[in-house]
Amino acid sequence: MASGTFDIIHPGHGLYLEKAKELGGENAELIVVVAKDSTVKKRKRIPIINENQRLEMVKYLKPVNEAYLGHDGDMFKIVEEIKPNIIAIGADQDFDLDKLRKSLKDRNLNIEVKKVKSYHKADLDSSCKIIKKIKETNYGKENLKDC
Repeated sequence: MASGTFDIIHPGHGLYLEKAKELGGENAELIVVVAKDSTVKKRKRIPIINENQRLEMVKYLKPVNEAYLGHDGDMFKIVEEIKPNIIAIGADQDFDLDKLRKSLKDRNLNIEVKKVKSYHKADLDSSCKIIKKIKETNYGKENLKDC
């Protein structure tokens, strides 16, 4: 299982999901949990792309076998429903792995937690950087009128 916001899809998302799937071995299936809009708003920002469209886009990505929206409030509810063997944490995700393992154990969930080490370094390697670049460019109102 991998999770994230997946607001503006970029190569870093693809690499994260590819490496997450590899953690499960040769015949692994990857289930992705896409954060709900309400969850994203609580944690960092208002998403550009709504949750249903983000979910739809993630389902199109090659490494993904299944994708679901997360739940409001309790991030472990979807984990309890799906019961993955492994939870993959992205290289840029700031979860405390020991705390996450303890929370899973406290819920009687015997699930491995592994960190994806690879990260796709690029000028625009995050949704936030892409948004910032759009704001900084001359793409403004003049170019948007033709979109």
